[in-house]
Order: sequence, then structure tokens, then C-alpha cells
Amino acid sequence: MIMNDIRKEIVIKALIEEVWKFVGTADGLAAWFMPNDMEPVEGESFELQAGPWGKSSCRVTRVQKPYALAFDWGKDWNLSFILEGQGNQTGLTLIHGGWHAGGETEFGEPHDVVQPRMDGGWTGLVQKLKQVAEAKK
Repeated sequence: MIMNDIRKEIVIKALIEEVWKFVGTADGLAAWFMPNDMEPVEGESFELQAGPWGKSSCRVTRVQKPYALAFDWGKDWNLSFILEGQGNQTGLTLIHGGWHAGGETEFGEPHDVVQPRMDGGWTGLVQKLKQVAEAKK
């Protein structure tokens, strides 16, 4: 059975082009999320350096600069960043999908245990994204 996606929405006081740099580039993602070697090209594979969990294989599935970036993450997950310019600020929606009841991560942890933990983690991470993007405007 499919579980609900994790969804976070936030308004960042920076232009959409500035926020894009933090979701659509490897260096930008590394500034608030995880070190990686992502190239924003559909179909390109890359790795997230997930600290104690090691490397996670990913593949870019959507690039619509500066409005959207999505990638598959590991064996089940998908992650999307959707940006909407709102004058001098940007609305950002993050969606972390691919959760399944009874599913396990590649590290052997049940999805129903990891999903609430990641939901809380994303709350802090989008705040970190907001801080770094607003500091660079």
C-alpha cells in the first residue's frame, strides 16, 4: 500500500533564479542538503553522500529551470522541488514520494519508521534552505 508523500511548502525571500541555484546545482544542494555530484540534466545519474548511510544512487527525472527539478533517489524514493516566483520572493514546494507500507530502504529500515523521521528532517532542511538562499540574495 502506498503511503502519503512528505510535502513541505515554504516562502523564501529571494528571487526564483537565486533559489534555483540551491536546488538545481550540485554546490547549491550541498550547501543545505547533502554533498553530491548532480548535473541538472534529465536522465543523468548521480550520488548523494548520505553520511553514515553511505552513498545513495539517484537519477535526474525532470529539469525545468528555474521552476522544477526532480530525481529518483535510491530504489524507491523520488524527490521534487517546485518553485514559483512571487515577485521578490519564491514559493518552494518539496515533495518526497515513493513510500510504501511494508517497504524497506536499501539499508533495511522499514518505510513506516523512516518516513516520520524524514518528515521531521525535511522541516529543518527547508528552513536551512531558506536561510542560505536569503543570505545570498
